[in-house]
Amino acid sequence: MQLCGVCSEHVPKYRCPACRIRYCSVSCFKRHKDDDSCHPVKESDPASSSWTPVTSAEQPWTVEDLLDEDSQTDKVPLQRLQQLGGSEALKGLLRNPHLRRLMMSVDSAEDKAKAMKDAMQEPLFVEFADQCLNIIEPTDTENEDDNDEF
Repeated sequence: MQLCGVCSEHVPKYRCPACRIRYCSVSCFKRHKDDDSCHPVKESDPASSSWTPVTSAEQPWTVEDLLDEDSQTDKVPLQRLQQLGGSEALKGLLRNPHLRRLMMSVDSAEDKAKAMKDAMQEPLFVEFADQCLNIIEPTDTENEDDNDEF
């Protein structure tokens, strides 16, 4: 189990956006920033041929790194996310090149809120979003249907 990189007492929930050290609370983040130990992580140069081991501060970002305490309550359980990956309906929708282009434009947009609003005007994107939501947050009637199968 990993401990906070500042206080070494609690499980870290966050990661510094600059140096990516893990910390457990706002007070630890403030301590970290105040002690001048924060040094931004430089992205590795793909042309560089030298290999260096990955430290805990250089580990890839995780979902938890992007969530604050308030958004933790809205976190989707891993089992539901795995159901998204196994959905044949979603796979069928994702075979559509137009939908893939829409998703790439939202992902690469600077103003993601505007890009999402624009994408939601496209029936295909709305169908995709609805399918995702049906898997993540099934309605009571879908739960009853699932229970009837057993």
